Amino acid sequence: MLGSIARALEERDQTRGHGARVLALAEPVAWRLGWDEKRIAGLRFGAPLHDIGKLTVRGELLRKAGSLTIAELTEIRVHPTAGASLVAPLRHASEALPYVLFHHECWDGSGYPFGLSGHSIPVEARLLGVADAFDAMTSSRPYRHALSADRAFAEIAIYAGSQFDPRVAEAFLEVWAEHAGTWTSAIAS
Repeated sequence: MLGSIARALEERDQTRGHGARVLALAEPVAWRLGWDEKRIAGLRFGAPLHDIGKLTVRGELLRKAGSLTIAELTEIRVHPTAGASLVAPLRHASEALPYVLFHHECWDGSGYPFGLSGHSIPVEARLLGVADAFDAMTSSRPYRHALSADRAFAEIAIYAGSQFDPRVAEAFLEVWAEHAGTWTSAIAS
């Protein structure tokens, strides 16, 4: 049921397939990082739900073509905690919460909602943050055109150690360099 809700949200904010693409980008990296099957199962459950808190954000704001005001940015930045509230009652909520609640935290502490840094951010969220950013950069949004894959990979490299966990960013870049030219078919939904 939550998967259907997440897909409906993607229709609403015009990010169709985002959750599935983020999962497809993250899973091979998780294997590279040595995750076991149980942790991979948590990724498969949590990644598609990571933006479920956007259900609480006005649709017109999610589709806004221009820059966000401070008030609008504040509204958007509530989605991780709102999402955590939505998934908390679930039987397997502990598997989804790191992805939903912490996916916008940054390695250097500049993220949200809590300003966590480094290893205080759950590794699940550190991985999802890289995959989420890559998919966001390579997808057209109402406020900007998609970047090329090469440009998005360069951005991941540039922000490793500030926005992204450097170890996770390196693993992401290695995995997808090994699949050069095939990443689009690998994540097609």
